[in-house]
Amino acid sequence: MAAKTTRVVMPQLGESVHEGTISRWLVKPGDKVVEFEPMLEVDTDKVNAEVPSPVSGVLREILAKEGETVQAGAEIAVVETGDGAEAVLPTREEVPVLPIHGQVAARPPEGQPTEGPKAAEPPKVAAPPAPSEPPPPEGGGEHRFSPGVQMAASDLNVDLSKVTGTGLGGRVTKKDVQDFAARAKAAPAAPAAPAPAPTAPAEGDQVVQLTRVRRLIAENMVRSKTTIPHAWQTQEADMSGVVANRNANKAAFQKQEGFSLTYLPYVMAAALSALREYPEVNSTFNETELIIHRDINLGVSVGLEDSLLVPVVRKADSLSIAGIARAVNDLATRARNKQLKADELAGATFTVNNSGTFGTLFSYSVINPGQSGILTMEAIVDRPVAIQGMIGIKPMMYLCFSFDHRVLDGLKAARFLTSCRKWLETVTVETPIY
Repeated sequence: MAAKTTRVVMPQLGESVHEGTISRWLVKPGDKVVEFEPMLEVDTDKVNAEVPSPVSGVLREILAKEGETVQAGAEIAVVETGDGAEAVLPTREEVPVLPIHGQVAARPPEGQPTEGPKAAEPPKVAAPPAPSEPPPPEGGGEHRFSPGVQMAASDLNVDLSKVTGTGLGGRVTKKDVQDFAARAKAAPAAPAAPAPAPTAPAEGDQVVQLTRVRRLIAENMVRSKTTIPHAWQTQEADMSGVVANRNANKAAFQKQEGFSLTYLPYVMAAALSALREYPEVNSTFNETELIIHRDINLGVSVGLEDSLLVPVVRKADSLSIAGIARAVNDLATRARNKQLKADELAGATFTVNNSGTFGTLFSYSVINPGQSGILTMEAIVDRPVAIQGMIGIKPMMYLCFSFDHRVLDGLKAARFLTSCRKWLETVTVETPIY
């Protein structure tokens, strides 16, 4: 029976993800592959993922090597299945958006696999063209660049304001960035002051190569601090009622839900109440306009051994305290088990951070680009406080709020933070959690 070859393409790893970097092949030419079993690992700007094989057979050729960034729909491998005629390549519209399970940190490459003997090489088909850039906003606003364009500009050290776009409506494409960098490299260089020599590791120093995830986090944080004018406020909340409520409910909650009730859902509920009261905090600053989001999608920081993820609780304001706790526990558990989907890490409109778990008292958290603020709950500590002219001991907690000063002035930020604090201080032992 004539051999059949299937040309494997890069899937689209999420609705807004159009390319990925191959971090590691889990098989080499000549190995058997099994349908739905992991075939390679891919990094994107949102998540690391294992890509399963679409068919069972023998891997005959790897077309995209480790370290290459590949557009969704481009060919990456050839698998021989032995079923007869060669499979038909999907069109761009047919490229699947796979519910790939995210991996928190990509394992480092274990060396480039050696190409083994292979059958006569089938004719290569050109990779489908990259999706065209979306049209610019109406009304003459500033161009907004796609994540792929921004990443290419960062990698090639290109100032996007100097690039002329050839895409639809004058949008800048990734090829425009690459062509601009190539022209700049070919042009005669002007004399410049010598750059400082890089710091060489001293004897005994350990050199740790950055993973793609860590590089992307670094780029994201630099973009946040260089484009968002951060401001910061803090208030101290009396957590007596919250502590009493949790103590009264934690045993029954543990028995019914199967996991512990923490203080985080209370603080998230306080933030949701304040966001409904001050909806402009739940917004995105867009140079010429402020987009106030209808839904409140709360990002919640989940710390892992060597990285940090911020999965999203969508429409969180529709949930009770117990419902928030259930959603956070589900996301955190799947994050630690490397089972998050790419889209579960995107779309947050505001973020709540819980660094107080590690004993911190004051945190100046960095705002996620596209959001207007981040609220951090700190450690709950018994402190002496004045109570009607007397000294008493109460469980107190600092709430820290980093906000985009383009969106909020100090007064509005203080009102939002006060609303969070007052909600927490009105909780009593009778406050329902369901």
